[in-house]
Amino acid sequence: MKPFYPTPVGIIGATGRTGFALCRKLLDSKTPIIAFTRQPRKLRARLSPRDLPFIDIRQIDLTQPHTLPAAFHDVACLVNTAHARFLPTLLASTKAPMIALGSTRKFTQWPDDHARGVLAGETALQADPRPSLILHPTMIYGTEGENNVQRLAQLLRYLPVIPLPKRGRSWVQPIEQSDVTRCLCAALTLMACHDIQHAESLNIAGAERVSYRQFITLILRYSGSAPRLIITFPVKFLMILSRLSRILPGVPTVTPEEIRRLLEDKDIDITAMQQRLGVHPIRLTNGLARLFAYPRGKHQQSNF
Repeated sequence: MKPFYPTPVGIIGATGRTGFALCRKLLDSKTPIIAFTRQPRKLRARLSPRDLPFIDIRQIDLTQPHTLPAAFHDVACLVNTAHARFLPTLLASTKAPMIALGSTRKFTQWPDDHARGVLAGETALQADPRPSLILHPTMIYGTEGENNVQRLAQLLRYLPVIPLPKRGRSWVQPIEQSDVTRCLCAALTLMACHDIQHAESLNIAGAERVSYRQFITLILRYSGSAPRLIITFPVKFLMILSRLSRILPGVPTVTPEEIRRLLEDKDIDITAMQQRLGVHPIRLTNGLARLFAYPRGKHQQSNF
């Protein structure tokens, strides 16, 4: 049975990782969409001729709010996969119901511009009477060009030992890109069925939490890297070392802020996600095996 979505679905950030993944999913089900992007040519290059009857590509710039009402005039539901800081502008530009992507970064005890933007976007949604749902994912991995797990795997290749604060005991709960896409599609179905009546907020994450030490061990295993000794380093010293990544050629950049966030637990309860959206996320080991194309014959059951 064809999924039931409000049509046409407007997708902001259609050339981004999550935006394009959602476009691809909806186009595969022949759902009419309006894709909003700053780079229409880039998006068209990634599409096949069979997609064209179901997609209307429109160029927009979210920093030019006076141009947006005309662009959004005929959307049945708007999905924002761009940064949540743009939500106040979007709410002023359309009356359409809205689904948005936030971030569990909003929970950090060291808020930065990213976290403050997410909180401001969520606050704007809560003050607006229209039906809306903002999904706050944990770390997203498992898509072409993602810069979380793949960047970390690249960094690990340069390290003879793995320095971590707190012995790597902080919790993480990454979510695979396909599960984020499934959550967005489930939200669209709820919207189409009028099951969302007011502003809602929902956290989404992977199937289980693991310690950062376990996370590193799994990335080494599934990326084909040799096991490494993991040692404890003071976080202040690691923050100083992280600045060297800006000048070392070929080494992925790590910011002091990223090091400091290693002290925080980033696990969440996914009961509401499973009950409200009906999405049961895949296990981290399965997601990493898929990401790194780990040979089936080498896959081993993990307790992580």
